[in-house]
Amino acid sequence: GHGVVPSTECSVGEVLDMGYVVAGDTETATVKIKNTSNLTLPFSVQLESLSPTRDKDRQKIPSFLTPSLQRTEIVGTQNYNGFSVFSISPTEGKIEAGMSQDFVVTFSPDHESLYYSDRLKVLLFGKQTAHEILLKGAARDHPMFVEGGVPLDVPVESLAVTSPVKALKGGPREAVRSLLLLLEYVEGSAEPARAEITVGAMQSPLLAAKKAVEFSLEGGAELPRAGFALDGPRGALERGQRQRIGVSWVPPADLQTSDPPLVSALLTVKGDITESYRVLLMARVVSA
Repeated sequence: GHGVVPSTECSVGEVLDMGYVVAGDTETATVKIKNTSNLTLPFSVQLESLSPTRDKDRQKIPSFLTPSLQRTEIVGTQNYNGFSVFSISPTEGKIEAGMSQDFVVTFSPDHESLYYSDRLKVLLFGKQTAHEILLKGAARDHPMFVEGGVPLDVPVESLAVTSPVKALKGGPREAVRSLLLLLEYVEGSAEPARAEITVGAMQSPLLAAKKAVEFSLEGGAELPRAGFALDGPRGALERGQRQRIGVSWVPPADLQTSDPPLVSALLTVKGDITESYRVLLMARVVSA
């Protein structure tokens, strides 16, 4: 007889990011797996959140309480309604030699969170792992989002349903969050250190109004004194658009290396509500 090694190719890499979705809406993506061997491959797919050993695996100290700064949670936020945030179709079948199989990944978040995640595992013959794909996504109650920088929050949320903050004096609710941008200037370089923030406006049939999203980043005179410069600090977005705000830094002549600059700027994003982000700009000089 002849021993044959099963082989497959996947259309996505190790991570499938579904992006931002309005809470209650649905987003889909297609993953294509091709059978590059000369035999028929029976397959099945599994989600980490539905693993029978998940409860046992969770009996450990959460990653955000350990010294490591890496976010290692495979299964992130889950839906309040009890249904899986991510679903896959089909879940089993066969791929003939030389043929491909399309898998439809559906992302259906039912509340706002930036940390929806799960892991998709494709098995051959019921036991051999062919591919592992980390599924990620975020959901918002409002049509705008801001991303970038170093996370300052905890990537694990309570499953308790909390009431939204009441509006002050009948006005729109205002959220205040923090972002950290770390800029590292290579000593002796002719290029400034750079970082960026992305502001986006989502498009969804659940959003009736088509009002543009406006944004502005204000830092005052303190930013140029500390060596910071802004690129595209204000603008307006239509639904489905996104725009980057660039930040660059060149060390001023009187910089004290023992006391790296830390200044803050205020990012205001206006859509159906007004959100404020405190952007912390931290810079330092590093050797090449």
